[in-house]
Amino acid sequence: MISREPTIERLGIAQALLIEPFGLSEAALTRALQAIATHRIDDADLYFQYTRSEGWSLEEGIVKSGSFGIDQGVGVRAVAGEKTAFAYSDDISEAALMDAAQTVRTIAAAGQSRRVKIDTARKVAGSRVLYAPMDPIASLDSTQKVALLERVEKLARAKDPRIKQVMASIAGEYDVVLVARADGTRAADVRPLVRLSVTVIAEQTLKGEVRRETGSSGGGGRFGYGYFDAAVIESYVNDAVNAALTNLESRPAKAGEMSVVLGSGWPGVLLHEAIGHGLEGDFNRKGSSAFSGLIGQRVAAKGVTVLDDGTLPDRRGSLNIDDEGNPSQRNVLIEDGILKGYLQDSMNARLMGVKPTGNGRRESYAAVPMPRMTNTYMLSGDKTKEEIIAGLKRGLYASNFGGGQVDITSGKFVFSASEAFWVENGKIQYPVKGATIIGNGPDALTRVSMIGNDMKLDTGVGTCGKEGQSVPVGVGQPTLRIDRLTVGGTA
Repeated sequence: MISREPTIERLGIAQALLIEPFGLSEAALTRALQAIATHRIDDADLYFQYTRSEGWSLEEGIVKSGSFGIDQGVGVRAVAGEKTAFAYSDDISEAALMDAAQTVRTIAAAGQSRRVKIDTARKVAGSRVLYAPMDPIASLDSTQKVALLERVEKLARAKDPRIKQVMASIAGEYDVVLVARADGTRAADVRPLVRLSVTVIAEQTLKGEVRRETGSSGGGGRFGYGYFDAAVIESYVNDAVNAALTNLESRPAKAGEMSVVLGSGWPGVLLHEAIGHGLEGDFNRKGSSAFSGLIGQRVAAKGVTVLDDGTLPDRRGSLNIDDEGNPSQRNVLIEDGILKGYLQDSMNARLMGVKPTGNGRRESYAAVPMPRMTNTYMLSGDKTKEEIIAGLKRGLYASNFGGGQVDITSGKFVFSASEAFWVENGKIQYPVKGATIIGNGPDALTRVSMIGNDMKLDTGVGTCGKEGQSVPVGVGQPTLRIDRLTVGGTA
């Protein structure tokens, strides 16, 4: 068997799905880009996408819902200065393509941008090989998918008689994209994505009062459903059940300013929200981020090194290419406390006089790209988790987080801890409920006093929202101690 170079193979798959069935050709793509460039613009591109997705959910022992969908279309973009004109269509045809091209070129009718020369010589973009170009939906048949959900439920119920309800779901996506840029660059990606989620409700009666608590877990990545073997399912179920049972014993959280220890892995979502968004290029170009203009300056305690890395194999946030056709990169954002750079798409990179970082992302062909995170995490330090907790005289150990929000301009954040413990004299005393972590992202970075040696990434559950667009991401960190954070509680 003769195999093709992976980048060429992905281009072949994309052309077979998105170009050839609709009577399009390379010449048609060039004509559309030339139509845009009859006016003065800085950049233009075409973004074709085919997405097939499914979802299955089980509750009370039966599959209660299922979904299956196919979506396809093309987005056409012209950029002049810092202005963007964009049109999209779910009709992939030369007529629709030319209509969109005629529409977006009006952005530069009276502009002062340079005229872009449309290169008719095709250039294949460089890219990564981070995951297989597979269709995960076809990796199990429908009977096997239902059996997978039933195994999750059976295992969860068997863990403890207090588990009264189990909800499990799986979701799969086969996403194929093709990017045609004005400079002749052609890039394609074939992106599998799966996820398994489990939520349990535990119930117990004490002194005549019924108490119910929930626990959730799950994970996934860019592979097939076969990833969810017995060991993986067991770990997800254990995490969900343990969280629910722990919360049954929880007491109201104390409030006040205190040191907080953040657990490794998913608690990195606080890093993502409170710091990561503030390092995206558009906010910094406009001067609206708390990190604007601080490159080369100390913005965090020594030892704090933060990366955004879209090149990790099989990870939920990873990409062979970004949604502008640029290869994903391993970007060092903060190194030993010093700000090194921002996350860039093509437009903001051009306007700021730097190179793109492979972070131009969009939710679909119907959305414009913007700087977005991929897998954002902090590197390990030299302390053990036990040392960090032992050094805490009085404070909170937050091992897992729920939702949160951040103000990009000020850096202020609020996060709710879904699993947390009260610590006194270096020992965990009891679980608490209702704790919220309140602080300022840039300020919190300077108050990191201990960094664990146990960095891990989340299990593959993150979805990031920005300006109405959602994309899959990853987060991670080691165990961290941050001093003088405000904890809101119910005690």
